[in-house]
Amino acid sequence: MRVLLASAPHADTFGYSMPPPGLLRLGGALERAGHEAVLEDLAFRQASGALREDDALCSDAAELLLSHGPVDLLGLSVMGATLPAALRIAEHYAAARPQTPILIGGPGTTGTDRLLLERFPQVTAVVRGEGEVTLLRVLDRLAAGRTLAGVAGVTHRAGTEVQREEDREALRDLNDLPAPAWHLVPPLSAYKAVTGEAEGLVPVDSGRGCSYDCSFCTIGRYWGRRSRPLPAERLAAEVREATSLPAARHAYLCHDLFGADRRHALAFCDALLAGGDPPPWECRARIDHLDEELLGRMAAAGCYRVLLGVESADPGVRRANQKGMREDLDALAVVDACARVGITPILSFIVGLPGEDEPALARTLDLAADAALRAGVNLSFHLVNPQPGCGLGERFEGRTRRVEDLPPDMAFGAGDTGPERELIAEHPDLFTTWHQLPHPEPALRDLKRIALELPEVLHRFPRGFALARRRRALDALELFRDWKRDGRSFQAYLRAQRDPLLDDVLRWEEAQIRQGAAGPRMSAPLTGDSRPLAAGELLSVSHDLSALRPEALVPPGQPTHLVVQPAPRALAGTRTLKVSPDVARILAALRGEHSVTDLEARHPGIRTTLERLHGAGLVTSTAP
Repeated sequence: MRVLLASAPHADTFGYSMPPPGLLRLGGALERAGHEAVLEDLAFRQASGALREDDALCSDAAELLLSHGPVDLLGLSVMGATLPAALRIAEHYAAARPQTPILIGGPGTTGTDRLLLERFPQVTAVVRGEGEVTLLRVLDRLAAGRTLAGVAGVTHRAGTEVQREEDREALRDLNDLPAPAWHLVPPLSAYKAVTGEAEGLVPVDSGRGCSYDCSFCTIGRYWGRRSRPLPAERLAAEVREATSLPAARHAYLCHDLFGADRRHALAFCDALLAGGDPPPWECRARIDHLDEELLGRMAAAGCYRVLLGVESADPGVRRANQKGMREDLDALAVVDACARVGITPILSFIVGLPGEDEPALARTLDLAADAALRAGVNLSFHLVNPQPGCGLGERFEGRTRRVEDLPPDMAFGAGDTGPERELIAEHPDLFTTWHQLPHPEPALRDLKRIALELPEVLHRFPRGFALARRRRALDALELFRDWKRDGRSFQAYLRAQRDPLLDDVLRWEEAQIRQGAAGPRMSAPLTGDSRPLAAGELLSVSHDLSALRPEALVPPGQPTHLVVQPAPRALAGTRTLKVSPDVARILAALRGEHSVTDLEARHPGIRTTLERLHGAGLVTSTAP
């Protein structure tokens, strides 16, 4: 049979920068069973300009699907945010080809499968959970002209009634999965041409499911509260295959729970190491599943970045939302372990969770501010989102609401066209992905402001923020709100404190921003024809800022000279070197000079000094 599978469109740049891994597996399953598979990534088509991004988005998408000619089945894969678009596309498609069955599947159907069939006649059936086996059983029934009664994992119509068949048992051995059908989607180079990014991130379907039931997430329920990684040897082989594709550089392991099975994680790292020269990769994990030994093995095997779900620093909030994390966890110890092995951690926080009062929110922001002082840490804040099918969606059913111009992060890039917005308004119980919890609107806007603005401040001025907290005896929440009441930029706010130490720290961090933006410099050997440059920015400050570390926020008041320069192998992107007054004078003299020959003519004997500075990394030289 001929099957057309499509992922619904959205404008989230991270999502459309890579082919959808679920579709790749399904395409492989169809071909392995002897069917003809056609895959369409509508997010990529939208980003590449093949679909208009106005109110014609869904009708354009349907026309694109129809252009593939007659098929025996259309399958649409959805997340919560793309479900309205998928329903509109199905409506247009069904009007043109009413005899073609249309199936919808994916995490966006969690808890809504019955309602979808009751309200939307264009949907023939909903596939729940893993589709590689279920889809083949559906095709067998269609080929035989039979109904879907008894096909596990399917919700369908039986006459005028909606029939929900029993859940299909999850695959016991993910080695049974087919290889991803890379040949059925555009080449990765086409994705990277659309985004313009150089990272070359390529997705790997590294595992299925989650054994937890966090109140704010549907993944555990969608996969039946089971977590299964792809076997270690198979996963290592697929990572190597994916990163060997043209334009690929780094692998993105899509499973949320790397390290939950510690033995598997270590075996995967060993498999990559055994193959020599492991490719770079990143993953997602719970912070309580990682320790320095495992992180060290991950780094040796090519891991360079890991997303860690912390959610809240308050144990009571985590407990109230079924996070299942032990209460004595030292998150900063894990962050420090990441820094020691050279892995960049991305810490993810959710604000506005039930049970979060002002002190609990302050504890979370304090943790984020303390983590920002560590090398290379990235911070990500989100407003809680009561999606259908998750614990919060059930708990607050009928009490959540949409707040205009305040969309949750889970709805980013979708639901913006007129036809989608009409559906969202008509069926608020189905589309709570666009809703907020019943907090007062001013509180919601305050949380959104924190989520948007605080990470940027902590990324650019972590020491200035930390020092201001210490000098003014404020927690992170109090300092943030005091800054916002001030109404000026954060730099202006710090300068207004009239604190010489804060002024020096601000100058230092502004120099780091400038040097980080300049990027690494390639240094050539020091020759008579080369151009020596001061490697970075020279600062003369009134305090010894080289002692300004997380554990020593108030350094001695000693004048000092610092050189801030790009550091290509450092997590933070820059490094700061303390130099003597004599070296500072030499580096200052290099400004405006061009060649070693010129310098020697003006300062006889300086070559030896330059060579020493070059060897120490304080002077770089580039070919003219």
